[in-house]
Amino acid sequence: MNYATIKECDVANGPGVRVSVFVSGCNHHCKGCFNEVAWDFNYGDKFTDETIDRVLQDLDHEYIAGLSLLGGEPLEYQNQKGLLPLVRKVKEKFPNKTIWCYTGFDFEKDVMGKMYNNWEETKELISDIDVIVDGKFELEKKNPSLQFRGSENQRLIDVKKTLSENKIVWADVGYDAMKKAN
Repeated sequence: MNYATIKECDVANGPGVRVSVFVSGCNHHCKGCFNEVAWDFNYGDKFTDETIDRVLQDLDHEYIAGLSLLGGEPLEYQNQKGLLPLVRKVKEKFPNKTIWCYTGFDFEKDVMGKMYNNWEETKELISDIDVIVDGKFELEKKNPSLQFRGSENQRLIDVKKTLSENKIVWADVGYDAMKKAN
């Protein structure tokens, strides 16, 4: 797996200050994508054990609320395999930091309906992800006033509540949630 960039202090992709990993490789090719360069699976640098160590070091500050996974497409199968060791270590070392994942895949249809049933990596990743922002970016539904998403079709899903209640539960990311994260 390759990654396009890592932001050590990101306030745009989840509540609080976060470390964001932008993976390379995406087959969605959404019109108006803000990160077209990351569509290429070979773009950027190799994601190595040293990269994981760097991310863990970046997360090791009280003011960092968590990790955000973006792209490209984090849930492309080869990216899931690459991200799984990172996510395991983050949950082990920082159990109180949240993990967000931005995906163009639909949570019910693609993630739970296909990937979860076919790939062990998906099951493990999903169990450690707190919030998934799902759905392709749709330029016609772009809304800059939305919090932590680009278009109105995208949802902020509380993964753990959604799995336990067997229905989509929107994540609480309002002002109170951001205060808790910091």
